[in-house]
Amino acid sequence: MSVSARARGRTAIIGTVLACAMTVLGAGIAQSAPTQRPETFNFFSGIPGELAHPGGSLPGSNDYTCRPSAAHPRPVILVHGTGGSQQTNWGAYVATLANRGYCVFAPTYGAIPGAPWPVSAIGGMGRIQTSAAQFSRFVDRVLDATGASTVDLVGHSQGTYMPTYYLKYLGGASKVSNYVSLAPLWRGTLGDTPFLAPAHLPQEQPITRQLLGDTELPICAACTQMAGGSSFNALLWRGGSPYVPGIAYTNISTRYDELVLPYTAGQVPGRRGERVRNIVVQDGCPSDYSDHLAIAGSRRAAYMVLNALDPAHPVRVPCQNVPPFTG
Repeated sequence: MSVSARARGRTAIIGTVLACAMTVLGAGIAQSAPTQRPETFNFFSGIPGELAHPGGSLPGSNDYTCRPSAAHPRPVILVHGTGGSQQTNWGAYVATLANRGYCVFAPTYGAIPGAPWPVSAIGGMGRIQTSAAQFSRFVDRVLDATGASTVDLVGHSQGTYMPTYYLKYLGGASKVSNYVSLAPLWRGTLGDTPFLAPAHLPQEQPITRQLLGDTELPICAACTQMAGGSSFNALLWRGGSPYVPGIAYTNISTRYDELVLPYTAGQVPGRRGERVRNIVVQDGCPSDYSDHLAIAGSRRAAYMVLNALDPAHPVRVPCQNVPPFTG
């Protein structure tokens, strides 16, 4: 065999090896690329998932094989509101976060024990102390599975309120870095609204305190715990603040909140040493008519959440018409 023939043979072999290597490498890259799921900004977009997989998880969430990346080193736990679940509350968020490389987890807490589906998908109904204990176990499971040191929380409604008990009383303060709240109610709903009662009643008490006291409703024990002036609200404020030093808080509220009254109950400024940012979605965008539900289905609010989770790589927050109820 001539020298030129041998050279051509070696070139052909090298070319074949390189082609195989590129094929394997390409396959590896394709397998590691995150699946791009449709992003649907509507508060009710998670309900079809619950109907298709009762008691299950939305695609892209609760994958305990997920390993946080260097870009997003902390798992994100989505904490639903009263009457919600890990699927029904988060149709607009699981895909949005998973598509950007986050490990996303969501529990259903506070459901009626032993209830059959679909009642089992109605969470946030039990006493908040019990829900916080369930949540504590969930956080530990996520940390154990992912190897992360801390998690970030994104809550809606009661999901902005219940975790505070976990942080202050169940050892959670060292396990959370960012706490992002949609429609928060730090002061409790109607907490700043005095009861217009006869003169012999103490006018300084909030309306919910005077009407209900600490009475637990038979179906929703958590509901009166979220009332302004409740003894549970006083627990969250022990020490003079609902916040825990060392955690970064972002409160995202809407002026059209019909359940958190007044909406400023969730816009509590931080004290010295507390990292708190307060946002109202209508500021700079008067066409946003988000109410208590719609704020958890709004693209505008979701992009604010993305910026709170990763402030080093901000995205442009859109201003568009957001209808009430659906988002």
